[in-house]
Parts: sequence; C-alpha cells; structure tokens
Amino acid sequence: MRNLKLLKSLQCHSLQGFGSPQCFTIRSDSGTVLVGSDRGITELDPRGEQVVNEVSLTSDNYLPEDGSGVVIGIQDLPDQESVCVATATGDVILCNLNTSQLECVGSVDSGLTGMSWSPDQELVILTTGQETIIMMTKDFEPITEVKIHQEDFGEGKFVTVGWGKKETQFHGSEGKQAAQRKLTEVQPAVPWDDQRPRVTWRGDGQLFALSAVCPETGARKVRVWNRECVLQSTSENVNGLEQSLCWKPSGSLIASTQRKPNKHDVVFFERNGLLHGEFTLPFGKDQVKVKELLWNSDSTVLAIWLEDIPSDGHSKPNTYVQLWTVGNYHWYLKQSLHFGNAPESAVVSVSWDPETPYRLHVLSSGWQYLCYDWYWSTECSTGEDSEDAANVAVIDGDKVLVTTFRQCVVPPPMCTYQLQLPCAVNQVTFHPEPGSTNQLAVLTADSRLSIYRHGNDTSKDSTVKIGAVGGNGFKVTTATPVLDKTYSVVLGKNAEGGNPLQLRLLTWLKKDTFLAVSPGERTSQSCILQLAPTGADHMEVRSAIPVDGHVISVCYNQKTRTVAVQLEDGQIMRYLWDSYPVESSGSPVEVWRNSSGCVTQFPQPCVQTALGTIAGEEQVLGLTDRSRFFINDTEIASNITSFRLYDEFLLLTTHSHTCRCIRLQEVSIKGLLSALSTDANQNDETIRRVERGSRIVTVVPQDTKLILQMPRGNLETIHHRALVLAQVRKWLDRLMFKDAFDCMRKLRIDLNLIYDHNPKVFLENVELFLKQINSVNHVNLFLTELKEEDVTKTMYPCPSSSTIQTAPGFDGKKVDIVCDALRVAMEKMDPNKHCLSILTSYVRKSTPELEIALQKVHELRVNPPVFPGAVSAEEALKYLLFLVNVNELYEHSLGTYDFDLVVMVAEKSQKDPKEYLPFLNTLKKMETNYQRYTIDKHLKRYKKALHHLSKCGQEHFAEFLNLVRDQKLYNEALKIYPVESQEYKEVSCAYGEYLSEQQHQEQAGLLFSRCGETQRALDAFVSSTSWQHALCMAAKLGFPEDKLANLARSLAEKLLEQRRHSEAALLLEQYAKDCEEAITALIEGATWDEALRLVYLYNRQDILETNLKPALLEAHNNQTSFVESQKTIFLRHKNRLAVVRELKEKARQELLDDEMPDCPDSDLFSEASSVMTASNMSSKYSHSNSKISARSSKNRRKAERKKHSLKEGSPLEDVALLQALGEIVRSVNKLTGEVHSLLKALVLFGYDSQALKLQQTLEETLQLMDKSIPEIWQVGLQQNTGTPVLGPNSTANSIMASYQQPKPPALPQQDTELFIPPKMSKNVKWKLNLLE
Repeated sequence: MRNLKLLKSLQCHSLQGFGSPQCFTIRSDSGTVLVGSDRGITELDPRGEQVVNEVSLTSDNYLPEDGSGVVIGIQDLPDQESVCVATATGDVILCNLNTSQLECVGSVDSGLTGMSWSPDQELVILTTGQETIIMMTKDFEPITEVKIHQEDFGEGKFVTVGWGKKETQFHGSEGKQAAQRKLTEVQPAVPWDDQRPRVTWRGDGQLFALSAVCPETGARKVRVWNRECVLQSTSENVNGLEQSLCWKPSGSLIASTQRKPNKHDVVFFERNGLLHGEFTLPFGKDQVKVKELLWNSDSTVLAIWLEDIPSDGHSKPNTYVQLWTVGNYHWYLKQSLHFGNAPESAVVSVSWDPETPYRLHVLSSGWQYLCYDWYWSTECSTGEDSEDAANVAVIDGDKVLVTTFRQCVVPPPMCTYQLQLPCAVNQVTFHPEPGSTNQLAVLTADSRLSIYRHGNDTSKDSTVKIGAVGGNGFKVTTATPVLDKTYSVVLGKNAEGGNPLQLRLLTWLKKDTFLAVSPGERTSQSCILQLAPTGADHMEVRSAIPVDGHVISVCYNQKTRTVAVQLEDGQIMRYLWDSYPVESSGSPVEVWRNSSGCVTQFPQPCVQTALGTIAGEEQVLGLTDRSRFFINDTEIASNITSFRLYDEFLLLTTHSHTCRCIRLQEVSIKGLLSALSTDANQNDETIRRVERGSRIVTVVPQDTKLILQMPRGNLETIHHRALVLAQVRKWLDRLMFKDAFDCMRKLRIDLNLIYDHNPKVFLENVELFLKQINSVNHVNLFLTELKEEDVTKTMYPCPSSSTIQTAPGFDGKKVDIVCDALRVAMEKMDPNKHCLSILTSYVRKSTPELEIALQKVHELRVNPPVFPGAVSAEEALKYLLFLVNVNELYEHSLGTYDFDLVVMVAEKSQKDPKEYLPFLNTLKKMETNYQRYTIDKHLKRYKKALHHLSKCGQEHFAEFLNLVRDQKLYNEALKIYPVESQEYKEVSCAYGEYLSEQQHQEQAGLLFSRCGETQRALDAFVSSTSWQHALCMAAKLGFPEDKLANLARSLAEKLLEQRRHSEAALLLEQYAKDCEEAITALIEGATWDEALRLVYLYNRQDILETNLKPALLEAHNNQTSFVESQKTIFLRHKNRLAVVRELKEKARQELLDDEMPDCPDSDLFSEASSVMTASNMSSKYSHSNSKISARSSKNRRKAERKKHSLKEGSPLEDVALLQALGEIVRSVNKLTGEVHSLLKALVLFGYDSQALKLQQTLEETLQLMDKSIPEIWQVGLQQNTGTPVLGPNSTANSIMASYQQPKPPALPQQDTELFIPPKMSKNVKWKLNLLE
C-alpha cells in the first residue's frame, strides 16, 4: 500500500565534458561522478556544478582521436584511489584520481566486450572478443581464463532418478498432447541486440551470471559461475531472451527480459537456470526495447531502462526509466520517468547508488546529470469525521488503485475501485478540508493534473472501475468519484525541457490550490510553487518562492493551516502560504521556532514528517530512514518503523513488534520520551503486540480499525485497545449506548465499563439504555458480566483528562445497585417483555434472591400471560436453570416451603422421581413447624431450623438442645427463650459446659453463676484463677474459715506460678492469715515497699535480716550483671553491623562496575542494581524456604529463627543484627521502673555504693543506646520500608524518583518493622538525685 515518493531531485544542465558520455560510476567518498566518454574520463561535481577533473585517453592512444572509441566499463576503486576503465580495443587502464596518472595494467588483443567487478572489489571479470572470460584479482593478476560457451551444464546438473519418461508424466493444463509435442527451435536474438555479453554478480560476491549469444543458435543463454570461475548451471532454452541481465542482491533471482509473441515480459531465473516468475511490461508488441535492468542495493526496487523501437527507422526514439516494486506477489509500476525524444535528453547510462538504496543516477547524452532520491510513502485521506472513507491510493502504472477501508478491507493487489489515467501516474494527493477528504488529485507523467470529486452526480465515469467489491450478485455500497477536471500544469520558466518529474511533493491545500516543489535556478536551490487554475484546463504557478537548499518534505496541518517544509539538512521552515500578502517584498518562508523562540531543526533529515499538537503547542514530527523518531529537535525513540497522527493520538510501530497508541493531550515531549523508553504494565492500553515487520497504513476515522501491512504485502486489521476505549468513551459521553455496547461485545471489552465510566449518568439514563439496546439477550449479557470490580481503575484506567464521576448518594454494592436500577426500569417499561432480564437481575445480585425469582416463575404458572410473545413459566424456569445449578435451584425452591414450586423445578431437572417424591410426601404429612424445621435442617439452614423447632413444643426440646450442641447455636438459642424459663437455664448450662471444654473457664463460671450452678461456677473460677469471683462463690456457698483459708492458699499458689505476687500476698495476708508467707511472696516479686509495710505492720523486723536484705543484694547483683552483659552484646552487634553494611556496599559497587562500565546512566542503574544485589544475596534463603507455609507452626518458628541467623556470612545477617539490637534496647529500657524501686530500697538500708554503681551502669548503657540509634536505624531505611516502587498506580516519574534513593534489601512484609527504631522512655524519672 506504499508508493515511491520523490524526496529530492538534483539536476545539472550546465556541465560539459569532452566527447560523448558513454558510462559512469559514483565516487561514494566524495559524491562526484566519474564519466567515461569517447575521449577520456571526466569527474563531475553535481552539487558544485563544476568539472573537477578531466583525463584524456586519446593522448596516449588508448582511444582514437576521431571519437569512435568505446569505453565498455568504468569502476571507482576507493581502496586504490583510482578508477579502472576498460576500452573496446582491449586496454584495461588504471587512472590515479589524485595525480591523473594513467597506467595500462593489461591489454587483450582480441578486444574487450565487458568488465564487471565483484561487490567486494576483490575480483574483476573481463569478457573478450574471443568469447572467453578472464578472471583477475584486484591487483590485476590473472586467476583463470575459460570459454563462455561450454557444452557442459555445470556442477549443478540435475540428477535423473529414473521415474519414467517425459511422455508418461503429468503435464497439467497442457494436456496429453504436450508429451507428443516436438521441441521448437530456439529463435535467434532480436536484431537490435548489441551481441555483447552481460555479467552480473550476486550480492555476496560468491556467484556471477553471464548472458551471451550462443554462436550455434544465435539466441542468448544465461550461465552461472562461482567465484573460482567454475560453471555451476546453464539456463534452459528461452525464446526471445534479451540482453539485459541483473542479479537481485539478496541472491534469490536473476532478472532478464523476454519478448513473447504477444507481450514483453520481465522474467526471473533461479541460480539453477530454471525460470521462476515474470511480469508484463505495459507496452505493445515490438514497441520498446529494454536497455538495462538494475536492482537497487536492498533488492526492493527494480529499475528498467527502455527505449522506443522506431517504426520507420528514422524517428527519434523516446527514452523511459521505470521503477517497479513487488508486494503480495504483484508487480507495481511505481514511477515512470519519460525523457522524451530530444537527442540531448537520451539516456546513456543509469545506475543505483551503491550506498544509498533509493538514490537513482541518470546521465544523458547532452551531459545532463540527474539524481533522484526516493522513499516510501502511504497516500491516504486525512479526514477525521465519519464521512471520510479511509481511502488509500496505490500507484500502479497508469492506474491508481484506491481502497476504502471504512466499508471493507480489500487485500492488495485488489482494491475497491481503480482510476484509469491516460499516462503513467507520478503522484497522488487527497483533499484536506473536512467533508471533501475523499476527493483526490492525480499528477501524471505528461504534467497533467486530474481532479476526482464525489458529488450528487450519479453518472458513471468510464475511467473509474469497480475492483474487488463488485461482481454479480453483489451490491456496491461504496461511493466512487468521477473525473471532474483535468488541468495541464504550466510551469513556464521554472521548467527544464526534457527532464521528467519537475514537480514533487504535491500537496493539496484548499479547493483548487496546490503546493509543489520544483528544482531551483541553481542546483543548490529549490522552488516552492503555489499552483492554481487560470482557465478551464490550465493550472499555472501563482507564486514561486526560492529556497536555499533542497526541500525533501512538505507537511500540512489542515486544522491550523500550517505548512512545514524540511530541507535536506534537517532544517524546518514555515511557509506562510495563506496569510502572507502576495505583493510583499519579503519571503513567506521563515525558520520554524518553538514556543520559547528557539530555532527548531531535526538532528537528521526525516523521510516522513507530520504536524501535530502536543501539550498545546504545534510540533513537527519526523521519522528517518534509520527508524529514529524526532519531535522538533528531540529524539523520542530509535526503533520506530512507522507512525501516524489521528485525532488526539500518536500511533507508532516499533522494531520490537509492538504498536503504541499515545494520547497527545496528556503528555509533554519529556513524558512521551519517558513513555516510549519504559516497559508498559499488563493493563496498559497504549501498547499492543503486532506481527513482525508490521507498518501502519491508515486509521479509520470515528471507528476503531487500524490497518497494518506486513512485509510480504498482506493486510491485517486490528482494533487497538486505546482507540477502542477512546471511541467507546466518546459514545458513552454522548449517551450512544447501542454503538458502545455493540463495539464492546464484538471486541470483547468488559461491559462493566458502561457503568463504571460514569455511574451517575448511567443510573440517570437507565431507561434510555434499555430503549437503545432493545434486546433481552443483550440486557441479560450485560447483567451476567457485572462484577464489583471498577474496571476504570484496573483493566481500563481512565485518562487523566477525562471527567469521570462516581455515583453520589448510592450506598451498597455496585452489582446490587445496577440490578435494582435496571429491574425497576424494566418493570416500569414492559415487565412482560423483560421477564427474563428481571429474573437475571434477581439471580445476579451479590446475594442471589433465588426465592423471589422462583416466586416470579410460580406467578407465571398460576397466572400465565396472554400477551403475544410473552414468556411462559416453562421458558422462565428453563432460563433460570441455565443461570443457576439445578440442584441449587431445587434446594432454594424447597426453602420456599411451596411444594408445587418444588415439583415444578424437580420436573425440569435430571432428578429421579423415586428420589424426591417420597421425601416430599413425608414432609407433607408433618406438622407445619416441624415440617419447616426438617426442610431447613436438610438445607443446612440451622438458624431457621432452630426457630421452627422451638415452636414445636416441649416434647421436641431434647432434639432442640441436641441441635444447639451439634451446630453450636448457643447464642441463637438464648435469644429464643425468656431468661426466667427452665429452657433458658438448660441452654445456659450447656453453653457453660461448651465454654469449659474450650478452656474459657471464666466465661463458663459467669454462665453457671447466672443460672444458679454455684459450685460449678466456683470450680470454673478457680480453674481460671479468677480469685475475686471464686471468693464470692465461696461466700455464697457459706465456706467456713478454715475451708476459706485452704481455698485462699490454693489460689495463692496458682497466682505465684503466674508471677502475680502482689495478688498472692493479698490472699495470704487477708484470707489465709499468714503474714510471713505474704511478706515472702512480696520479696520474691521485688515489691519492696509493700513488703516493708507488712514487716512493720505485723512487727516482723526479723525478716529484714533473714530475707529482705539478702534479696536486695542479690537483686542488685543480678540487675548490674544483666545491664553490663547487654551493653557488651550491644557494642559487639553494632560493630558487626557496620562491617556487614560496608561489605555489602562494596559488593554492590563491584557488581555495578562489572555490568555497566562507562555508562552515562550509571547513576540511575546503580540504585536499581542495589535492589537486585540485595535480592540476589537473599535468593538462596527465599528459594530454600519456599514451602515453609505448608509446615507446622513449630517448624515455621524454627525456620524463622534460621532465617534471622546471627552467623557471620549469612544472607540476612544485617537484618538479624537489627532485630537483636532492637530487642536489647527494649529490654534495657524496661528496667528503669524496677531499678528505681530497687535503688530506693538499697538507699534505705545504707547500700549507697551498690545503688550508685547500678544507677551509673544503667545510665551509661541508656546513653550509649540513645546515641547509637541514628547510626543503626538510618533515615533511608525508615523512608523506604513501606513504599512500593512498582505497581499499576506508579508512573514513570515516581519509579525513577524511587530508584534515585538508596534501597533496602528485598524483604518480606513482616520484616519491615525491624527497620523502625525502638523508642526510648526519656520522660521516666528513675534516677535518685541523692546518688548523683
């Protein structure tokens, strides 16, 4: 679907060498042209318009003075800084380009007929007048000489395996007579054949082919030789084979021409000599002769140099150069250059540039040099409304193949319709103005401009022919244009006689105003022409603006009416075509400046340009032939294969086989650069995978279709998610629910978007939604796809510019809200029509209301509707069974206690009547409450069953109590009976027993106490060590003093085991009347003050010496030892942590240096590498313990201890050290209260030195820890512990910012609390001032 567009045309007419030019070669290093003439060698500089050097070959008698000499080959040799020339007389001459010194490196007495150098210029092939091949090295040392004509086929001779004779084989459509047909004699070569051999090399230089006239038959034959000049194969006999020969550089085919009885073909040979395909030239029989065939360097374009065969022998022949390309196995004539019949315009040599694939060089006999730069371009209409048919025009000789992708996708080479022109087409352009974008203008090789318009005229145009969309039985819905006018373009003084393609980059501006570019007066100039009709059939130049430099692209923005012009150096100019006064003396061309006033220029020239608005500013977009994509002077990406601007989107295809669709309203140039340089997440709607090599053809306006073309030429239509969602959102904003629903259903877009896009608007327009959809099946589909997820936040994130509102005032779940709203609307509009949808709304609720739905079905059965088309009960039930499992529906019908409904559902199921009828009959015989209890118990609805059973009387209370115990429905049972009832007490006792079994003794005691079971309550309270309640129960039971004392001692023992010393002392003192045991308990619990109170209360000072003072000294020693040991361990762990962190930082730097040396973005990657390093270092543990979750809690605790190992060198040693340090700080900080009480007791008894030592030791330790906390728990660790770096809500900027910060190792979520520093209790006053 692409055409060859002429980017640049370089024409030199003022150069003149000596003699008549015969051939030329290109000097790639200097850009000059070396021309071989009948007098010598001339070096031309086309850009400088001067003759650089002339070397005569007549002075040394290499060529005769009379001008009859022939140069049969010329080749530039950059390595030797020379040019090699071969003459027909047999001399091979080497000319030094720096000194102009000539050296004859060889001579053949029989003369030379051809010279061909291998692509690597290591070998040269010379064909001699004696019909031999001489192969030489680049130093002109002979390798071998062989005869051209050999009887042997070659090394690749076919092997016959003996499978029958030719007469017995299948001959296809030719029939059996082909077996008896005798071989016709090969006709000799055509009379105008120059009889010279032609040599062509394969692109890799391993093989070459040679076409020569066979002396026996007089016909041409092609032979293939290898690099050692050994014959490989010989072609089959081909009648009418002509002189031209060219091997496709990619190595697959050898092109030549064949004149057949009724047509003139370009044919292709395989390397084995067999024919493989052809295409026909658009000329009559014996009308033209093919001078040469030439492939460009990347094998995409075949140039054919043709010349008319004079019918009378005296007329001057016309010369043509045609450019052919192939796509989808069809050969297209993309460009036809007509050079006329003037003698000075006759082409003498044509050549493709060896380095630039699409640059064509042409030299005429009048020393006119032409250079054309081509590139691919897709000509498509640019409209953005629904009237635009998404036209794409393809040039094919004298036809324009137009495909309208809005109606259908027609694969090339077919088309929707074709335009037949009287002459070969060079350019096509479409009208840019809205409403007229289907109109197109065609410029032909005879400088005539044909305008095709769409209108009300229903008459058919004979030049317009329906293509693949027509045919018998088909109705053509595509509107075809008609030829409105044909203008003859008059260029006047701007035209150069005899040179084709005077106009390039044709652009339609408005109505009948066109813009084009032509060569300027000087070679280094271009001229911007504004064309307008001046009469009925003429179009002349309204204004001609000269521009210094070669214009290689023109782009027009119809919205802003801006024209941007690009020069070959990348400079961008603004052409003020509409606002600049014609009479003004200044130039309407000015440099392009951005919003800040800076001059804008592409870093490299771009072959495709466009104008678009990004972040509110008009920008120039460009794509180079090397896939570099620029916006103004900023390179956005370097892997772009094609791009297209549509509406507010920029669509791109990349070398990574993706298609990106980016909304330009939301991004700046920096944002676009960031978006294309980062990978998209899985829910990113801007990216889509496409087939390898896909390129954008066009986008169908106001639709979702994006047309791509594959390298072979076939088309693929995709619906890019970004385009689809943008169009769906537009439809939803316009309340066009039908269009949105159909598109989403066809393209499998989640239908939840209809509601989630704007819940408030949807709920306000539910009836409009139902009227537009107007299909019960579609409404059911919408209801069945509802889910609680908000797809605008997950699957289809909303663009930032959209105004999405939530539904205020509607509380509850989304599915329930939508189902209720639709059901209310459907019941209001037509409940009979929407009966199935109403049932769906009940079933689809978050808690399905199947009972109500079944009741609706039952109502239909009782009162069947009489309306035509109404849903019957049978149909409704069948539909319900489609939505709900039959067993589940049967159980719900049973739960309605309606046996008629149960039987109706059971009949529709696969259940055996022998299974359910006895069960139903048994139920019918039961009392109503017991019947419902049985049903509820069967359905496992135990709470309902409990209520129904409670109504069945006292005789069923035992069954009631068993049900409560079995299903643990104690709370429900307690709510049923009054508090004073006997049933309530029995349920409470049962509940208490259950709580006792569950080790909730205190709660069981409360229940026992409430229902009067005092002894059982006492036992429960004693078991739970609830001593206050136990004493209350003992008092209630009337315990005597000794029994009460024994109870108190028993409770005190349990409290001491639980280290509740103060409570135990209280029991021993007040209830057991044992003050000594009470004081001992207080001393054991380090409750010094209370112990002193009891000592003096009961006058037991003897205990001070026997128990209290020794306990004080022992407590002092223990606390001092503990604090000192914790301080030592703290210092050791702190020092080790510093070492571990230093080692890890060193390892990270080494990894960074090894992976990214001298990288300009190393600062960015270093932070990411630190995350990877930490993750890699901990990967050993994470893999080895990946199955811990399935183990027992004991093993999990063991694995947790193993993970946080303090062993040196363990993967998470630094984390283990942090955990240990935190525990030390917290344990020491808790000692302040205990130490404060101990210090007071020590001072009271005169142990000042011991108290001072303990206070100083603890104070020093606390100060050390307080100062060390900032060093151990660094700020970076605290900030990054809970912040996720990646995720669906992260942006490129947030990810980059997070990577710029130091990262902690990748840890499980439960380990993040280890990075939070422990808090010190600085406000607690624990020290004694008298000790300072």
